[in-house]
Amino acid sequence: MRCEIVAVGTELLLGQIVDTNSTWIAERLAALGIDCHFQTRVGDNLARIEETLRLALARADAVIVCGGLGPTQDDITRQAIANVMGVPLQRDPVLLARIEAIFHQRGRPFADINAVQADVPVGASPMATVAGTAPGLICPVGDKQVYALPGVPWEMRAMFEADVLPDLQRRRGDAATIVSHTLYCWGPGESVIAAQLAPRLQVLDAQCQLRSNPTIAFLASDFSGVRVRLTAKAADAEEARRMLEEEAREVRALLGDAVFSEGGDDPVHHLPEAVALRLLAARGKTLAVAESLTGGGIGARLTSIAGASRVFRGGIVAYADDVKFESLGVPTEPVVSEEAAAYMARGVCRVLRADVGLAATGVAGPDSQEGLPPGTVCIAVTLGDDVTTRTLNLAGRSREQVRTLTATWLFDMLRRLILDA
Repeated sequence: MRCEIVAVGTELLLGQIVDTNSTWIAERLAALGIDCHFQTRVGDNLARIEETLRLALARADAVIVCGGLGPTQDDITRQAIANVMGVPLQRDPVLLARIEAIFHQRGRPFADINAVQADVPVGASPMATVAGTAPGLICPVGDKQVYALPGVPWEMRAMFEADVLPDLQRRRGDAATIVSHTLYCWGPGESVIAAQLAPRLQVLDAQCQLRSNPTIAFLASDFSGVRVRLTAKAADAEEARRMLEEEAREVRALLGDAVFSEGGDDPVHHLPEAVALRLLAARGKTLAVAESLTGGGIGARLTSIAGASRVFRGGIVAYADDVKFESLGVPTEPVVSEEAAAYMARGVCRVLRADVGLAATGVAGPDSQEGLPPGTVCIAVTLGDDVTTRTLNLAGRSREQVRTLTATWLFDMLRRLILDA
């Protein structure tokens, strides 16, 4: 079964509201093994909504529409669906009484304009679930189905779970499940990772010329690395997970230590700082941070992770050069150097009595410093008696981007050193 999602609302096109509904619905469809090949956003225009619905129905077995079911003049989803069905709208007295009762229960006056929410295309059925004043609609169009849901997320989700999913399952007949597993990578860019995985992609394509199963997809982000998403479709979740476990082993072997985290649904779990803290906690090590250009950002990222206090002792924001000299033992200028970063890492361990020290010094911009261009950053990690340093070239980035990337590179450097120790 193929299902298409249409989000209605000019505010979505203007960027005033982020369309989280489509993402949530797509995840739920995938869990049921229902393919979603297209998602569309369309403004509050009757002709364009109709055009979008007709196109979606031509490509899919079912269409889920979110938004435009309210009482105001721009809420025209009901009329657009009726036009596509080729039927008029008809006011449902039972539905009208239900809406009036909701207003009464909430102690709010019922304005005449709210009555339009009881208008239903002839042949359509209101959803049984009562979440808000805007009822959901199940609308047959030939042998296909349009599900109209309100745009308010909590109302939409309640109706989707109670009314849409059971109807979709009934219409589909058979059962299938799509399960995904994500590997989080840092270091190599998307093109490098794609090249590393090219042999595996060729194997999957050879196994199924029409559509690989499992599939491999790349999701690149400048600040959180590259996510490699593995997806498998099977008769049940257990079989899909077995396929993914086998595929993940193949992918890990090709990517090596670029993979810093994988699996799980909690995005915080996969942050580089969270991974570093878990590795340190498992080894009973404490951590301290000395930072200059990041101005406390490294410490802030660490303390945003629940349980960081078991590992993180604190930090010194040595923004001024004399603080580097007096508090951290940096002997002399230049302060943007690997040598200075090493002194900072050792110094903060000494001052805060920590096992592991991180340090970052550099030029965030927009001006040069010590003859070095913006984006020049030196980082250091001290583990016991060993200090490892590196110079990053983050030229062409904004000031905030330089600061963010500095912290991420430092966390990943720590991770690799811990694993190699």
